[in-house]
Amino acid sequence: MQLRPEQLAAHLRDARGLKPLYTVHGDEPLLAQEAADAIRAAARAAGYGERQVFTVGGAHFDWSAVLGAAQAMSLFAERRLIEIRIPSGKPGKEGSEALQRYCDALPDDVLTLVQLPRLDGQQLKSGWFASLDAAGVTVRVDPVERRELPRWLAQRLAAQGQRVADGDEGERTLAFFADRVEGNLLAAQQELGKLALLYPPGVLGFEQVERAVLNVARYDVFKLGDAVLAGQVGRALQMLDGLRAEGEAPVLVHWTLASDLLALQQVKRALAAGRPLPVALREARVWGPKERLFERVLPQLGEATLARLVDAASVCDGIVKGLRHPGWPLDAWDALRRLVLLTVQALRPAGAPALVLDA
Repeated sequence: MQLRPEQLAAHLRDARGLKPLYTVHGDEPLLAQEAADAIRAAARAAGYGERQVFTVGGAHFDWSAVLGAAQAMSLFAERRLIEIRIPSGKPGKEGSEALQRYCDALPDDVLTLVQLPRLDGQQLKSGWFASLDAAGVTVRVDPVERRELPRWLAQRLAAQGQRVADGDEGERTLAFFADRVEGNLLAAQQELGKLALLYPPGVLGFEQVERAVLNVARYDVFKLGDAVLAGQVGRALQMLDGLRAEGEAPVLVHWTLASDLLALQQVKRALAAGRPLPVALREARVWGPKERLFERVLPQLGEATLARLVDAASVCDGIVKGLRHPGWPLDAWDALRRLVLLTVQALRPAGAPALVLDA
């Protein structure tokens, strides 16, 4: 059985009882921690009074201790909770076999919680993960995307008896809040807790949130390209400034932007040669949400425009690596800013005001 994090609480309250095994996997620390805490609390309430924790680290981990613990009689409680933590997400050959044996012989008096990081497609199709999935409940914890963050914040505020105003003011408040905490849900939860301490239940105004919420956003370099392709110039520049402040390498930021431009050019040429769009996207290694962005922007970009953008990316590459170019800023981050603005300008509708390219 597979559940989303928001479905877990209702499942744990189900009168039919707990499943013998729960697997939590994903790379969002706050939501993974909350899911594991909820399972532990439900286990304690159901009488699982003894707890054993095994953290799998290295190739020489003793899996026989895990298998033995599951079958051993408890000295202190009738029911036990066993946690198996695999921080790498790679149990290895011995661990894979041990997990499958473990799932085949789950004892009645043991509830097992397996904690894993984000898994790739190969790991999700592995025999050991299939055994975990078949033996109990799997909770996949995905990051909260920026477009979903205002709704997530509103739900968390409601849970603590607070809400923003209706209409445009409330949307502005949530958008401001989301900009301050993007990519950092642990800090977002701390800021929510601060609002609960500072203000009573009821409606929160924009000024109250503005005064209370710190700027604790953390930006993902790979999401910068999505903001650029979506034409979100303000957000893209904010992310660029944030990545600079966080000490991100300009070379990686440039690679992300240039890769998108080269992929757009490759897909455009494939379409001109008669290739279907899905095939062209797959050949350019464009998947997931970026497919929709490519589908939207490709009709707006001619081959000559793409050639100019790719040439600009090449110039920016030289500046990032210490070279100079006439008409371009000397600083690597200023050059990246210009490349972002050139790309967004090319995506703007005809007749829209030109962007100011220099910092």
